[in-house]
Amino acid sequence: MKNNFPSPTSPLRIGTRGSPLALAQAYETRRRLSEALEISEDAFEIIVISTSGDRILDRPLKEVGGKGLFTKEIEQDMLDKKIDIAVHSMKDMPVEQPKGLTLGCYLPREDVRDAFVSSEFKNVSDLPSGSKVGTSSLRRKAQLKFFRPDLDVVEFRGNVQTRLKKLEDGVATCTFLAMAGLNRLGLENVAQSAIEPDEMLPAIAQGAIGIEWREEDKQITDILQKIHHTETEQRLNVERAFLAELDGSCQTPIAGLAVIEGSSLKFTGQVLRTDGSESISETAHCNIEDGPDLGREMARNILAKAGPNFFDWKD
Repeated sequence: MKNNFPSPTSPLRIGTRGSPLALAQAYETRRRLSEALEISEDAFEIIVISTSGDRILDRPLKEVGGKGLFTKEIEQDMLDKKIDIAVHSMKDMPVEQPKGLTLGCYLPREDVRDAFVSSEFKNVSDLPSGSKVGTSSLRRKAQLKFFRPDLDVVEFRGNVQTRLKKLEDGVATCTFLAMAGLNRLGLENVAQSAIEPDEMLPAIAQGAIGIEWREEDKQITDILQKIHHTETEQRLNVERAFLAELDGSCQTPIAGLAVIEGSSLKFTGQVLRTDGSESISETAHCNIEDGPDLGREMARNILAKAGPNFFDWKD
């Protein structure tokens, strides 16, 4: 490894997507590293990498691939040693990493709730029947159709700014965004209301930032431990174990949220038919260290209830 690393002459290279939100997350990571190591932010270089998910905006994600569309180019650059670490929105991350890479550093989790965004209405219950709701999220679409089947859901791809512009142009009456993203962009006032998890359970790992690096790189491992947030890791370990056991992807409506309550953990998991016609959910408690086992067990229970054709595509 390089001597005096990181430094302005030998910077730690941070890979990220180029959207304003992705850059905000990379800047937050840089700031936390700078403070933890007590060195200048000049010791870190942010490198923007274009991903397939950023380039393909004219089709739903289910038609062109899953979560890996937002990560594969970044991960390849890391394997090629063009970057040292990668900063990801954890809800975009597949449950398995490419051979040679590891994912085990998390920043403190932001607000997990979904935001209701509209220039005309305060919340979902105010929407007239037949209102157009824009979303690219299969989870949000299925949840919405489950409790408001009278609404018309239209495809709404793009970053936060793109979707806000589509809303302004009248493509839809309202949309949903993650409160975490709005908060990180200083756009929290855009939300008419935040939707509580008992009404709309968030995506797995929503609101969490994860950092990925080469498993062999022990110096990076030591550096990242200085900014790692253990409680976020404990919560995500449960949620991602649930997702992995369900073999979840962007083509499957899955939601889940783990919450630490003292020395115990509460986890709620949900799956829905793609057309929102049926929902299956469970809530259970366990000791924090048993969280991943709980996530896997709940997934198996839900799969048993769902039956073999539950996830067949229906629109």
